[in-house]
Amino acid sequence: MELKYGLDTFGDMQNDDSGQPIHAAQVIRNLVDQAVLADELGIDNINVGEHHRDDFAISAPDTVLAGIATKTKRIVLGTGVTVLSSDDPVRVYQRFATIDALSNGRAEITAGRGSFIESFPLFGYSLDDYSILFEEKLQILSELIKETPVNWSGSIRTPLIDQEVYPKTERGAIPVRVGVGGTPESVVRAARLGAPMALAIIGGDPARFAPFAHLYRNRLAEFGKSEQPISIHSPGHCADTDEQALNELWPNYFSLYNKIGRERGWAPTTQEHFLAEAQSGSLYVGSPETIAKKIVYALKSVGAQRFDFKYCNGPMPQKQLMRSIELYGTRVIPLVREMMA
Repeated sequence: MELKYGLDTFGDMQNDDSGQPIHAAQVIRNLVDQAVLADELGIDNINVGEHHRDDFAISAPDTVLAGIATKTKRIVLGTGVTVLSSDDPVRVYQRFATIDALSNGRAEITAGRGSFIESFPLFGYSLDDYSILFEEKLQILSELIKETPVNWSGSIRTPLIDQEVYPKTERGAIPVRVGVGGTPESVVRAARLGAPMALAIIGGDPARFAPFAHLYRNRLAEFGKSEQPISIHSPGHCADTDEQALNELWPNYFSLYNKIGRERGWAPTTQEHFLAEAQSGSLYVGSPETIAKKIVYALKSVGAQRFDFKYCNGPMPQKQLMRSIELYGTRVIPLVREMMA
């Protein structure tokens, strides 16, 4: 399979060049500019996350993607992820079919359970139903994307009986990936559906996740499904030199992850941990040459066919993010292609 190189963003709240916070509205407009630049550079994909908290500006990624669709020409527009457990799969399909029309067939859904739980009380769902909601809604979405009459019954809603859903797409289907955070059950679920697997690797040696890739491929074969691509999602920041990239990212990384850590009862993030992840873990920070070597190692270790670079981590200013995207598109990706050839 052809290797693909994408970008991921959660629409983290940003500071301006003087270190002052900017409004969420400007963060959203900045994200559109980031996507336009990625499109101009020939980057394959951009995936926009969904969160419902004050660290992030994006709670409705599909609306942002619809705006990006009208200003770009070739980049594939996806989510990272659509929190399907607390959404309506029929509406998810309809919104992405609309994005597909606006973008001339460039929409992609990544369905996942998400790493935060704020959407459950916000939309009136119980965390006691965490597993069954995702399982059954993913079943519904997998039927909807066939764009034929849907027949489905389960425990979370009334049955769908020969139900047509509109609008249809011109190409006849919307690609759906299943986001996997690293549990065998999630891997098997993706394989059972025959869906591409998007593997979030946000810490440690990426080679640790090779067993998940082996499990996924074995289960695809056992279920009689065709071979599907595996993608890796990992965070980082690219600058002209290793030192510059580390210095730019560290205060923003510290700000974001310590806030999340306090909420979850984690020990404070240390600079030693940050540097260890940058050196030998799944934090891709440095010059284009440094990041390219790490991406090649990750792709080969896991046997993946796509790498999605989460370029926005904490309240980083727009100038740094745009430079990171520019270097990723003009130098990192060509270096990886050369090394993987």
